[in-house]
Amino acid sequence: MISVCMAVCNGQRYLAAQLDSVLRQLPEDAEVIVVDDCSTDASLELIAAIKDGRIRTLRNSKRLGVVATFERAIAEARGELIFLCDQDDLWTPTKVERFVATFGADAGILLAISDARLIDGEGRLLAESFFAQRGGFVPGFLANLVRNRYLGCALAFRAMLKPAILPFPPDIPMHDMWIGTLAAVKGRVAYIDEALIDYRRHQGNASPSRHAGLMQMLIWRWRLAKNLLLRALRRRKT
Repeated sequence: MISVCMAVCNGQRYLAAQLDSVLRQLPEDAEVIVVDDCSTDASLELIAAIKDGRIRTLRNSKRLGVVATFERAIAEARGELIFLCDQDDLWTPTKVERFVATFGADAGILLAISDARLIDGEGRLLAESFFAQRGGFVPGFLANLVRNRYLGCALAFRAMLKPAILPFPPDIPMHDMWIGTLAAVKGRVAYIDEALIDYRRHQGNASPSRHAGLMQMLIWRWRLAKNLLLRALRRRKT
């Protein structure tokens, strides 16, 4: 079974197109878990109008932010493969097929991630490859402490990783960095050298397009490393 976890907050502009690109390639036994983070636009009404039984919609009682909203969606997921999904991108028609084949070819793969094209708010192409702009994909823990390459909307992971990643520590910089580095520590990560989503960059993105300052980046890396160590120590005790 496949679970797609989507965090939504005031996403009505792009939401219908994104859900259509996802649903048209999912099998009938899949689920799309949408957690709405207190949208004030018509996002919930738009989702309800789709009338697809694979969609399960939850609503936060107060605004939690993107990290905690994804955490809730992942906790609710019942599938063996869990895809993360932003509200404003577009999946290519072969994304699910390519990921399922990658996991099926090697039972030791805990997480898979693909390349992505970059588009703007109007759908115009900005770049053919996200990872070409970041010096390629490198899965290891130390490399991603220097520069995060785990793009949440371009990855999927096995459900067996859930006990290791949940609950999210409250001070991690972003959920994708946490999930990706833990997967690299605990098992193998596969890179699919093919752009399987159109990753939309616009002013409303939850993740900033500009680089953070050096001090902020150092703080984020310290928090990530600290929480990985604490999680490892806690697991060892139990």
